[in-house]
Formats: sequence, C-alpha cells, structure tokens
Amino acid sequence: MSSPTSALEPWPETVDWRPVSRDLIWVETISFGSFMIFVFAGLGIAWALSGHWLLGLALALVAALAGWRVIVIFRAVRAWGYAERDNDLLVRHGLLVRRLSIVPYARMQFVDVTAGPLERAFGLATVQLHTAAAASDAKIPGLPPDEASRLRDRLTALGEDRAEGL
Repeated sequence: MSSPTSALEPWPETVDWRPVSRDLIWVETISFGSFMIFVFAGLGIAWALSGHWLLGLALALVAALAGWRVIVIFRAVRAWGYAERDNDLLVRHGLLVRRLSIVPYARMQFVDVTAGPLERAFGLATVQLHTAAAASDAKIPGLPPDEASRLRDRLTALGEDRAEGL
C-alpha cells in the first residue's frame, strides 16, 4: 500500500495521468473570442459615438485582460487530466485553485458523452460523470470521440459491476 499524499499536493505523482487533447485550446479560445467580439464591438461603438477617453481606456483594459485570458486558457487545458484506477476515476484541473475529483465506479449513476458544434469541428467530445451527489459530478473535456466512447463504455461497465456488490 502506498503512503498517503499531502492534501496540499492534489496531483499524486504515483498516478499515470492521461492528458486531454491540445485541440481543446482552440475550442476554448474560439469560444472566448466569439464572446469578446461583442464586448469589443460594444465598447468600440460607444467610444466612437461619445469620444470619451474612459471608454478608450476601458477598451484597452479589456484587450489586455483578453490577452491574459488566452494565456490562461493554454495553461488551463494543460492542467486537465484523468486517470483510471482499479476502483475509481481521478479527474484533475485548475491552475490557481487545483481540483482533484475522485469518483468511485460504484457511485456513478450514468455517463454522458456530449459534443457541441465547435467541439465536433475539432473532433472532440466531453465525458460527463453523474453521481448521486451533484457536487461530485466530474467532466473530462477535450477527448477524441473514440476515447470518449471507450471511456463511457468502460465506466458504465465498471459502475454496473461495482454497484452489484453494494
């Protein structure tokens, strides 16, 4: 049996983490960028109509924050990972606030695989695990559809096997 890890170190080094696809960076960046187009357009039109220097400053500040957010997206996607163990699934994510979700197979109620239009355009899907406790639901975005299907089928089978023993 391995020694317990510190609660302050949420990414156990003994686990074989599987990363999500780097194409998720594009999905997240395009999604964020499409929202920011409306913000820039609104501020730009307001500044052009009024000419007030505060709106120009706001536009520059929003541009700087948008650039920072894109950098964070790159790092945040690299922080996503998952690991399949004998009795549970580990899902990690987060930069400033790191989150490690441990979902026992026996506690899973159902597993969803979803893919929005942008995800489908990049050949990605999201696996969503649902448990009895809503707070313990976990998701794994940015998976190739074949891996998402394999994971869904495996988790469903393991969940059924483990639930029979309860």
